[in-house]
Amino acid sequence: MSKAVLFFADGTEECEALLVADLLRRARVEVIIASAMGRRALVSSHGIHLNADALAEDVDYSDVDMVILPGGIPGTPNLAENKTVTDTCVSFVRAGRKVAAICAAPSVLASLGLLEGRNATAHAGFQDKLAGAIVHDEEVVVDGSITTSYGLGGAIPFALELVRQLAGPAEADRIQKAIAYRH
Repeated sequence: MSKAVLFFADGTEECEALLVADLLRRARVEVIIASAMGRRALVSSHGIHLNADALAEDVDYSDVDMVILPGGIPGTPNLAENKTVTDTCVSFVRAGRKVAAICAAPSVLASLGLLEGRNATAHAGFQDKLAGAIVHDEEVVVDGSITTSYGLGGAIPFALELVRQLAGPAEADRIQKAIAYRH
């Protein structure tokens, strides 16, 4: 079974985060929602309260196949301020392990120099913050071990791509049909 860590901070865009967690779990991928706030109780960008599975600092990343950064404001800057989140992204990319980011969150990867010379996308309001990247205005962009998406409107194709990467194309097709996503 594949394993993913989805980072969550106060101000994270809840639909981007929870939709990804939901579709990955439907594919039987183990998903750990890890708080970047030093506490498990969190409040999303639209005031939804939830409890993380763990603190980002307490997760053992040795058997994690992918880390995921959802967007949202102030969620994205809150993720960027967490050393465990940023150090984990850097170590994953350097090791060729999978990292995914959606909406404003690809700007965190760019600020770490991880998108230099890579194809990527982000929310239109953050595409200018993808310094060094070859920016595309597409729903989902995959370049090597890094997957990016442009925002909530691309969350289903983004999540299905992550399912494809972690559970295979047949599972992604099964889930796409099960949720009646016809695009």
